[in-house]
Amino acid sequence: MIRPSPEIASIVTRWTNLIRTHTVSDLPHYLSQSEALIYIGTADGESWRGQLVRDGIADHMSEVPDFIEEDVEIDAWENGDTGWANYKSTFYFPGTGTSGTHRATFVFVLERGRWKMVQHHISQPDSNMEKMGVEHSAFSALIDAAQASAHDFGTEGLASIMFTDIANSTALAQAAGDRVWMTALSAHMKLVSAEIDAHGGDLVKSLGDGTMSAFSSARAALTAAQAIQAQVNAAITEPPIEIRIGIHTGEVIRAQDDFFGTVVNKAARIADTALPGQTRVSDATRLMVSTGFAYSDPIEVDLKGISGTQSVYVLD
Repeated sequence: MIRPSPEIASIVTRWTNLIRTHTVSDLPHYLSQSEALIYIGTADGESWRGQLVRDGIADHMSEVPDFIEEDVEIDAWENGDTGWANYKSTFYFPGTGTSGTHRATFVFVLERGRWKMVQHHISQPDSNMEKMGVEHSAFSALIDAAQASAHDFGTEGLASIMFTDIANSTALAQAAGDRVWMTALSAHMKLVSAEIDAHGGDLVKSLGDGTMSAFSSARAALTAAQAIQAQVNAAITEPPIEIRIGIHTGEVIRAQDDFFGTVVNKAARIADTALPGQTRVSDATRLMVSTGFAYSDPIEVDLKGISGTQSVYVLD
């Protein structure tokens, strides 16, 4: 059933805010891992696919000068595992004196329980010089490297995958305003990253307002989750933040700096079932670390994309 998607609208807003604030290093985390990924810019020849987009999007957007944007309209929808958005605004580049209207479309797919951008199209036939007063050059430097690159799916092993996610982030961001929210979000992400590192984890990626990390030890993952929840509860932030955490353990495939497999998908889905302030773990993780931690009685849940009812446990 097609329905409005406030979540996708929020993701599109954050994407634009990252470009406007020049926090472009986070942009690749919003992109699909599929080779179907495509970015289409305004200028002739600006059409790139797959790994080239993931490798080059941050540098490409870093070339966008400071701009002022007004009259923003976002129309976002979802239908099952697919979503899309239409974005309109007016803009002004103070440094170059150019101004006009901006139109863009986004297409999203669900990957491991998170909306990921699989197509982004800037839908105006303007050259970069006409629109911004500058030329883009970052992607051209990556063409040769992209042609030679390939995923290596040769690394497999046991890992505990942990997802963290800020509860009710869309409402918090809207209530706090962009400047306050971005400050609070930055501080939160640093806190979570520090605890993951302190407990021997590997921060695989940030996911807008959450993280995905991997631990070689299930016990370390649980200890890290407890420490993160304690730190978040103790932190005095505006707005107040609560997080949900999900952990699952099993065989994963590592490709470059990312992890793949049903274990990753299940960990993300478990995090989605957690209440604000809760950490939920799979039966597999609980069995691996049965001593030294306190768990709730099993909770039977249905996880999207995973057949059958699953048992999860709340970590004390």
